[in-house]
Amino acid sequence: MKSDTPEELNSDKEIERLIDEVMSSSISEEQYRKKMQRRKEVQDQRIAQAIPEKGLIIVNTGNGKGKTTAALGMVLRSLGHGYKVAIVQFIKGGWEPSEKRVFSHWEDQLEFHAMGEGFTWETQDRDRDLDKANAAWEKSLEYIRNPDFKLVLLDEINIALKLGYLELEQVLAGLSQKPPEKHVILTGRGAPPALIERADLVTEMTLVKHPFRDQGVKAQPGIEY
Repeated sequence: MKSDTPEELNSDKEIERLIDEVMSSSISEEQYRKKMQRRKEVQDQRIAQAIPEKGLIIVNTGNGKGKTTAALGMVLRSLGHGYKVAIVQFIKGGWEPSEKRVFSHWEDQLEFHAMGEGFTWETQDRDRDLDKANAAWEKSLEYIRNPDFKLVLLDEINIALKLGYLELEQVLAGLSQKPPEKHVILTGRGAPPALIERADLVTEMTLVKHPFRDQGVKAQPGIEY
């Protein structure tokens, strides 16, 4: 994983210092203007030095809600730019996902495969779950290798890894086959450390409160599915 350079760390510290200073009610309007001007200079310099474009490996993990939702936001952005997108859902699929119906409006840009059969306590058939996960991975590889697709979302693949349905080495090897400009998103709790190390962008959703755990509220349309 790429480490921050001393220049980047110094820029971060300067931006934090400037933010802390402008939060003070004792500075004048002229001082505020100068500090914001300096912050803009630092930010503009960082942007000027940034790499123009790179295909990213993105991991959304953690016990909190929102991993798939955040990934679908990136899917919408990509569709808005006219890119081709593929979604492969590993665990979900025992029901018809509402997002699949919504994305049907982009049939010419999007390919959507819900290839699981539900959660393990629902299927109760490990061999079948293994077969389904491996079939989903083979389908995923087709899109990962295909240069026509700008973004590939592998939804709940981290769960398949955690349950031992897929080997981590085969997934890492598959990711190495993506074209340089392609983005791949991998979602699901329990992302393995080696995948996190490999990724360019990692977000961990932290569970603070949950209506089912804390209040016994069932999954609701528009929120969970």
